[in-house]
Formats: sequence, structure tokens, C-alpha cells
Amino acid sequence: MLLSLDNVTFGYLGVPTVENVSFSLHENDRAGLLGANGAGKTTLLRLILGELTPDSGTVFLKNSIRIGYLEQDSRFDASSTVYEAMKEVFAEDERLLARLAEAQRSLAGAEGRELAKAETEIERLNAQIAARDSYRVDVRIKTVLNGMGFENFYDQIVSTMSGGEKTRLKLCRLLLEEPDLLILDEPTNHLDVKTLFWLEDYLKTVKSALLVVSHDRYFLDRLTDRTLELERGKLTAYKGGYSKYLILKEEKIKQELRAFEKQQEEIARLKDYVDKNLVRATTAKSAQSRVNRLDRIELLEKPSLPPPPPRYRFSYAQKPYETVIKAEKFDLFAEGKLLIQGGSFTLTRGEKCALVGENGTGKTTLLKFLKQESREVTHGKFAKIAYFDQESADLPPQERVLDFFWGEHPLMPRTEAQKLLAQAGLSAEDADKKIEELSGGLRAKLALTRLEAAQGNVLILDEPTNHLDLPARESLEEALEKFDGTVLFVSHDRRFIERVATKIALIEDKTLSVFEGSYAAFLEKRALAEKKEREDKKQTPPPERKKQTGSYRSKEERAQDARRAARVKEIEKRLEALESEEEAQNRALAENAADYQAVRKISERLKEIRMESDALYAEYETLI
Repeated sequence: MLLSLDNVTFGYLGVPTVENVSFSLHENDRAGLLGANGAGKTTLLRLILGELTPDSGTVFLKNSIRIGYLEQDSRFDASSTVYEAMKEVFAEDERLLARLAEAQRSLAGAEGRELAKAETEIERLNAQIAARDSYRVDVRIKTVLNGMGFENFYDQIVSTMSGGEKTRLKLCRLLLEEPDLLILDEPTNHLDVKTLFWLEDYLKTVKSALLVVSHDRYFLDRLTDRTLELERGKLTAYKGGYSKYLILKEEKIKQELRAFEKQQEEIARLKDYVDKNLVRATTAKSAQSRVNRLDRIELLEKPSLPPPPPRYRFSYAQKPYETVIKAEKFDLFAEGKLLIQGGSFTLTRGEKCALVGENGTGKTTLLKFLKQESREVTHGKFAKIAYFDQESADLPPQERVLDFFWGEHPLMPRTEAQKLLAQAGLSAEDADKKIEELSGGLRAKLALTRLEAAQGNVLILDEPTNHLDLPARESLEEALEKFDGTVLFVSHDRRFIERVATKIALIEDKTLSVFEGSYAAFLEKRALAEKKEREDKKQTPPPERKKQTGSYRSKEERAQDARRAARVKEIEKRLEALESEEEAQNRALAENAADYQAVRKISERLKEIRMESDALYAEYETLI
């Protein structure tokens, strides 16, 4: 067991934030932690990390447990380069390799006991190096950095990077450290879809236990097998990922409600009997027995139903013509950088198009380009565009919420304005706050309420799910599904894309391409294309030397070419065999980790395989 919480309670100013919380995590556990904003998730994490002390109850941590913690918007800073900062994780591996080199040098001229001592030290170091996989440090670093989108940033100084990049680097460092328990608070922030898929696949292979706080339902479903929910300070555990949690929670509430109602009916029946019969001499004894039964009943609390989710409803007054946005043969730039070359894009009435691509490819720039008519962009007749800005940059921070919203719609009755804000999840107390006092989630809900009131028949949305909790995301999905207008949006929430989009536009390699169909079909097509590309690369023969022509090409030269081709095939066959043997030896190493003699023998063979492989690759490069 890695950690255990037993009846932990903690609060501020006497008001419990978490109350009588109990749960445990074991090696290889994969748990998701859910809860509304302000439910106490961060408090619970700080209790686990020892940053807070419980008011009551105990937090147990395994001796010498190594915990890796990624906070929201973590900042990893360093004066070194990206690659150097990651290599710091492997200081012990570098020390072992340096000691091995020194021990090998000491063999020269050693005799007798000194020779035996040096050989023993080399065996011991080889076993440690093999167990730690120290020879593959560079491969491991490059695998993580490339997967997280840093393949072109190895030599950049960390301190010069953006906040989002530093957060991603912190996650890279944690992945390389491989702690016993990895606690990730919103790890999918700042990640594009391609990186998200890579991260999920990588986390499936790590040995660390996981405790994940996330609003990414797809991420939770792929990685977690247990769901912990904090609600009103209480923690409830459910088996399975997010989708199964929804089913189990609904069933739990139904069962609790049925039990409560059944008990209330029984109490009412007993009280009615007592009221009618207690004063009668003939029935007073049986009535008293029912009074005793009432006293013994352990009253059930009425189950707390989850608060109603926000409600959104998008509508418009007039339909546009068939084509709502058209842009042809355009080049898109940002700060002098070419993002899209020779792009063309058409959006027709009723389409719901998701714009996808890696970070930095120009998705937000394209949305802003398409929402304004220009020489290259035409809007259809009666097209009314309403735009959602992911940063809510045009919300005046000093204005009060209700005053601002009502001021934009002065003909709307004040009570109607209050009703729309309340339906979106902004209480009367929130409506009286200054906009700068709102959380990111409440600002997003205010921006969505403005979008509703704008009554656009074409909605352009830039990351509308950012900062929204899960019930709000699902309500927005439902509203957009029902909306019969046109939607163009950017989102990193794959479940949101999957549910809303009927068409996918992809920015890749400065090219804008369009796929007609669902997101699932788009991903399947991409996966097949990538698989075919890998297979084609395997089947493509290595480039041959350009054949000489003319009478000067001698018989000896032709014979040399034939020998070279034969040697190339021989090396390829041998490398394939060595690769298979290395995999088998690595499996054997894992299975015999406790057997020193076996580890030593396997390590020696692995070293021989690597040395032979390196030599063959070097020869191969000279031949082709």
C-alpha cells in the first residue's frame, strides 16, 4: 500500500472542507479524482502531500515513498537547456557509467588480487547499470521530449520559455523520474490532441500509481480504473473510469432515494397507527410496540441530489443562405510567420466543424481570420456570426456582472437577464460581483450567456470548454447538438469534438485539409494512413549507390557492387536477429532481477549485443 487516509477531516475556520474521508492507493492503482470547483480536491491533495495537517484522522504514507506532483500551471524553471534539465534526472546513471569506465581502465596492468577486485567491481556495476537501463538514458529523454512536443527545443534555455511550455516540461521531468505515485492536477492543459494521445499511451506503460484530477473525460476513461468523487466534503469511491462512474452514481442515488422513501412510508404508517390506537385501551399495547419500533429506527438522510447543471439554449431569428463562410486561396500569417499556404475553406448552413491541429499551427488565428469579411473571406447573406473568445479578453474587469450583461441588452427585462445568468450557473451573489472577481469557470459561463443572447446563426468558438467543469461541458455539448445553426470550433476536449462535430478541418504542415464525417472516423482514417506509411518505410529498400554507366565500368567494379549488396543483406538479417535477442534478454533480465549471477550473465550478453549492433550500423552506413 502506498498511501491510506482514515477518517480525515480538515476545514477552515471550523467549517469542514473534507470530512471523514477514507481511501487507499496501492501499487499500480489508477484513480481519477472528481469534484466541482471548490469541492476540496486541492485541499485533499495537499493533505496527501503533507502540506496540510488533518484536524482529525490519519494520513499514512509508505516509508520512502517518492511522489511526483504536477500542479495546475506548474512552473519548471532552470538556467540550463531543455535537454540538460532532463538529463539531471539521470545523475546517478552518469555516475555509474563513469565508475564503470574507470574500473575498466584499471584492468590495464592489474594482476592477482587487484585484477580480481576490478573484475568483481565491473560485474557489480554492470548489473546495476542493466537494472537501471542506464545505457538508454538518451533514448528515454528523447522519447519523452519528442512525445511532449519538444523535439525542436533541446537547446533552448528553459527560463526563456512560456508558462505553458514550462508546465509541459515539468510533466516531462516527472515522467522521467518515474516516482512511486504520480499525482497529476489537470495534466491535459496546454496539450494538443496529438500530444494527449501520446501521453495517454505513455502513462499506460509507467509503473507509477496514478491519482489524476482532470476535466478530460476521454483521458479519465482511457487511464483510470477507479473514480473518487468529492461532493459536499464527502468522498465516494466508484469502480471504473468516468463513463462507468456516471452510470454507478445515478444508480446509487436511485437506490438511496428508494430506501429513504420506503423508510419514510414505514415511519408514516407506524405514526398513523400510533395516533389512532395509543389512547384505546384495547390497542394501546400494540401501539406502544410501534412507538418502540419508531425509536429504534436509524433514520436515513435524504440523499443529496447533485445541483442542476447549467442550461444553455442557442437560437436565432433568421436563417442564412446555404453557404455561410467561404475563403479561397489564402495565405495566413501571424507575426510574419506563415501558418497556412494556399488554403481554402467552405462552411455551409447546419455544419458543425471542429478545427484541429497541433499547438502553434494557427487554429485561433484562422478562427479570427474567418469571422471577419475581407478580400479573401466572404460571409453568406443573413449570416450572423457570434464569437466566443477563450480568454474572455473583451470582458471589462471592473464592471459588475449583471450591470455589464444587462447593459449589452437594455431592452431585455432585468429579471430575464438574471434568469439567463442563473441558468448558466451564475448565482445572484455571482451576478453582483465584479467580473475580475469571478473564477475562470464563471467567466466562461458569463461569456457563454453572452453568446446565447447574441442569437447568432453561426457560432465560432475558441476553446469553449476551457475552465468549465464536467456538468457544464456536458450541458454545452447537448445545447450545441440541438442547435440547428452552424458551428465552427476549436477544442482540445476529444469527447466534446466527438459529440458535436460532423466535419473536421485539420491544419498540418502549413496545409488546411477537410474531412467529411465524424471525429472517430477521422481518427481511424489517420491511424490507417500512419500505419501504411510505417509499412511503406519498412518495405522501401535502402537507397543504392548510383550505378555507373559507360565502358569504363570494369568487371571488378561490378563484382564489388555485388559483394556490397550481399553484405548489406547479411547485416540487415543479423541486426534483425540481434534486435529479437535483445528483447528476449531484457525480458529475462526482468524475470531474474533477484538472481545476481543471472543478472551478471544477461548484462554481459546485452553489452555484447549493443557493441555488435553499433559496429554493424556503422558499417551499414558506409555501404549504403
